[in-house]
This record gives sequence, C-alpha cells and structure tokens, in this order.
Amino acid sequence: MESASELVEFPLLLTPIDSHYRACTIPYRFPSDNPRKATPTEISWINLFLNSIPSFKKRAESDTSVPNAAEKAEKFAQRYSDILEDFKKDPESHGGPPDCIVLCRLREIILRELGFQDIFKKVKDEENAKAISLFENVVRVNDAIEDEVKRVENLVKGIFAGNIFDLGSAQLAEVFSKDGMSFLASCQNLVTRPWVIDDLEAFKVKWIKNSWKKVIIFVDNSGADIILGILPFARELLRRGSQVVLAANDLPSINDVTYSELVEIISKLKDEEGNLVGVSTSNLLIANSGNDLPVIDLARVSQELAYLASDADLVVLEGMGRGIETNLYAQFKCDSLKIGMVKHPEVAQFLGGRLYDCVLKYNEVSS
Repeated sequence: MESASELVEFPLLLTPIDSHYRACTIPYRFPSDNPRKATPTEISWINLFLNSIPSFKKRAESDTSVPNAAEKAEKFAQRYSDILEDFKKDPESHGGPPDCIVLCRLREIILRELGFQDIFKKVKDEENAKAISLFENVVRVNDAIEDEVKRVENLVKGIFAGNIFDLGSAQLAEVFSKDGMSFLASCQNLVTRPWVIDDLEAFKVKWIKNSWKKVIIFVDNSGADIILGILPFARELLRRGSQVVLAANDLPSINDVTYSELVEIISKLKDEEGNLVGVSTSNLLIANSGNDLPVIDLARVSQELAYLASDADLVVLEGMGRGIETNLYAQFKCDSLKIGMVKHPEVAQFLGGRLYDCVLKYNEVSS
C-alpha cells in the first residue's frame, strides 16, 4: 500500500492522546528549566548528533547518484553542525527546544535539500543480499527447536542480534566498517539476563496461549535486522495463525528499511507458491507507515496503516529509535511489545543499564 499524504493518529494509542502520549522517551528538559539555556541533557544529546556527522558525511561523499557529492557533503556537515551549535547557545532557535525527533528531522531536511535521498543505499543493498542468503538457514534452526518456549526465546534473541546492524550509532558504524557483522555470533554474544527491561517471562506466558489475531510490527533496519530478526518472528506468528502487518518507513532514513525495499525483500524470499520456507504469506501485509525518520511519532502515521491497525490486538515497536528513544512509555488499547538493543551510551545511562543491553517491555491489556 502506498502512503496517502495526510497523517493521522495511530488508532490503538490510549486516548485522549494529548494527556496520554508523548513520543520522546527521554525528557531533555523540564518546565522549570530556563527556556533560553541548554540543559546538560540537551547538550549531551546535541553532542551525540554532532559526533555522528563524520559518518554521515562519509556516506554522503560516496553517494554516486548526487553530482558534486563531496562538496555537498561538506555543506551538509557545516549546516547541521551550525544548527546544533546554535541549539547549545539558544534551545529556542530553529523551532526548538530540541528533542530526538527535532534533531533527526533537521538532519534529514538538510540532506534532502542538498539532493541526498538515500546515502545508505549501497550498504543497505549489500546487507540485504547477504541476509537474504542466510534467511532459510536461520529459519530452519528455529524450526528445529521443538519446545515452543525455547523457540520463541531463540526468535527474540534473533531480533536483538539483528538489531545490532544500526549505522545511526557512531560506535557501531565504526565496528561495521571494520569487519561487518556475523548474525549468529551476535546471537551468542548478547548481554546476560536480566536485561535492563526484561518482561520475557510474561511475554512467553502469553505467547503459549497463542491468542493474537492480528499483529502490527513497526520495523527498523535493513539487512540482518529485518531479514534475520523480524521476518523469522513474523513467519512464526503467521504459522500460528496470526495476521501480520509489517509497517515500514515511507522514505529512506539512515539504514532503516523502506516500504518499497521491504516489498522487494519479501518477494525475493517467497518461493513460487508464495511461501516463506513452507509458511503461507496470505496473511502477511506490508504497510507504508508514512514515517521518514529513524524514530516515530505515533500521532502521525499514514491513513492506510491506521485503517489496518484498528482491529489489531498486539503492537510491536522494534529497534532503539521506535521502541526505546520514542514510545517506550506509550500506552496502547491492546497488548504491546517494545523490543530493541541499547546502542547509545546516553540511552543506557537513562535506563540505568549497560551499552548493548536489551529492552523487552511487554504490556498486556486485560480484556
């Protein structure tokens, strides 16, 4: 489904939205703070975005689809760092005060104004091709686990392992450029439980009851994340009789998978009968979320997604951007699962956890 231009509220948010919903999880400031003076939290987050500029600039320089890419990449770096420095001097500048949505949006606006539509396209394509070649193997490893509880544990670990492929994190972008990432090694090397937020036991209890009729999954990164993490999980839900809607970004942002890329990935993974390694995809839908950032404000989603979600009974927000930095405390009218890996030291500090810690926050709504 293509996205209509007008964005609407996600229908499963607890209402009234004004009093129940705030997209950004981490408050950069409080009402008592001086509006013209940057808070320590604002400064540390502005610095995080400043530190990411070199890796974005490097990707932009090598974007062959843009004429004079090197010169324009330099302009991007200059413009964005100027705006970030302005925020430090005066948080009210540039439509502030800043939060993670504002800081992400400004970065995207500058890139797009300079003609950069998708600076991570090359690495996304490479990672998708690599992950597609591993998909069947990962799925068969899961299928071989007979115990239902152990299988869902393995699928959850796969989501965390896949979620490491995130080039929006400066540290991970560096690790990735050195040696790429092995999915199975990542599965083995997750931090030990209990995780910083760990509702896995409650989730497993509900999973065994096999009760969700329709599941909406907001997906995150390309490559191992979507293909080896989310799709085996979605396939298991399909196998157990749920209808699954995968909601992906309208436009490219960092290495997040877009709606059109996801349609292509699924068509490559399906066999001639339309199955994903033996499981029918007749109950699988792909929706355009209407979003164009690595974070998401659920007060602004596409009409198609709102329509498809109205009768869902589980909402999954996957990844640090959509499920931790935004929406960690979002309340829904139905069951919800926020799942992702902590990839910024500032997030780890806020949550009181470790870097690369895992978040699995499950809220059950009593019927």
